[in-house]
Amino acid sequence: MASPTASSSSSRVRAGSPARRPNTIFRQLRGPLSPGEFAAAVRRAARDIGEQVSCDARYIGRVESGEIRCPNYAYERVFRHMFPGRSLSDLGFSPRETVRGRRRRTPADAAAGTRPPTLADTHEESDVLRRAFMTGGSVAMATASLGLSPARPPRRVGESEASAVEEAVRRIRLLDDQHGADGLYRRAEQPLRTAFTLLEAGAPRRTTSDRIHAGAGELAISVGWLAHDSGRFADARSHYAEALAIARTSGDAALEAHAFCNTAFLARDEGRPREAVRAAEAAQRAAKQLPSAGLLSLLALREAGGWAGLGDRAGCVEALGRARDLFERGPSDGDPEWMSFYGEAELEGLEAQCWAALGEWRRAADHARRAAALQDPHFARNTALFTAELAADLARAGAPEEAASAGERVLDLLRQVQSARIRSILAGTARALTPHRRDSVSVGSFLARHAELERAA
Repeated sequence: MASPTASSSSSRVRAGSPARRPNTIFRQLRGPLSPGEFAAAVRRAARDIGEQVSCDARYIGRVESGEIRCPNYAYERVFRHMFPGRSLSDLGFSPRETVRGRRRRTPADAAAGTRPPTLADTHEESDVLRRAFMTGGSVAMATASLGLSPARPPRRVGESEASAVEEAVRRIRLLDDQHGADGLYRRAEQPLRTAFTLLEAGAPRRTTSDRIHAGAGELAISVGWLAHDSGRFADARSHYAEALAIARTSGDAALEAHAFCNTAFLARDEGRPREAVRAAEAAQRAAKQLPSAGLLSLLALREAGGWAGLGDRAGCVEALGRARDLFERGPSDGDPEWMSFYGEAELEGLEAQCWAALGEWRRAADHARRAAALQDPHFARNTALFTAELAADLARAGAPEEAASAGERVLDLLRQVQSARIRSILAGTARALTPHRRDSVSVGSFLARHAELERAA
């Protein structure tokens, strides 16, 4: 239970700050869509005009609650595209020039002849920095997107630093969804070190400290996943362990469940199926404290993957049944933000992996085909993954021409997606199809294109 001091401080409006007013206009514009559905519409609109925003249900909630009084310039362009002819005021936001929030001018500012930045300045600067991170900027620029140099921690860690860590997590997840892990991992390590610097500096308010702990833990998992998906298993294990340590020391059940979830996945990929089962079970124990049937469904699938790796068909089928029953309960407000990727396509894809591990290739191919067909195009990396698994399953099920056709689609997607995992699956498919090279024009075409890809790597 929070202390009286923490409770009272969190309920007060900061001196000099305007009272938060819900944005009822924006809520009306959302209409019957859920926050998650509306966030997906925002992302689609962004792609229509060449923008990339990491919009999710939590961001929509922050707008509607009035926490975000004025969006940054990228979001403003997207919202104006979605609602032509409307100004920021028409969308329920405060004019940008009124959201100034000047900090006190310090002696250092006076000596340097500079003025303190306004919030409007910060919005624009953040937009520029995040664009640089998104398009391949340097490590230094990626660090700057967190608003902090690792060598120079702030004198006072506050909400802006916590928000920066949270935004870095969302940005990394968005880029991974669209492009895969290979080009991101090393660039994402520096923001993680910055987040750990913030942890060490500490925050005076408990609520801010909790946000930074949770954000740093989620960032460790995100960076761990980039290592995991690019084949750096030892690095991934280290990052997941860091996240678990943060979860345990801060008593964060949601973070603990997430860390164990990814550890189970990693253990399966490392050929440690019994550890995968144990980690998935530990994740489920932590997740029982959380109001999310969707999370429990995903964790049951992680457990099923471990049983499949052990060759325990009965254990796998039982866990798959639990996963589907829990999934049928539908989404809820208690679903973690990081689970935005988990839908019917992911469920089908993970079940396909289970049947493949059990050697039931045709059944695996049926689920992989559904996974690829159901996948939201936003998740380009997962579309490529499920199609690659479909090709592999078909090759082993004795359908070489179908396998080659699916493999060609993966090769097309690899122009956008960089993932060592997907390339490894595709290489296995190529080996399985090599004996059929002379039997089929489509197989020969796929093998030639794949060989060209490997030479270029």
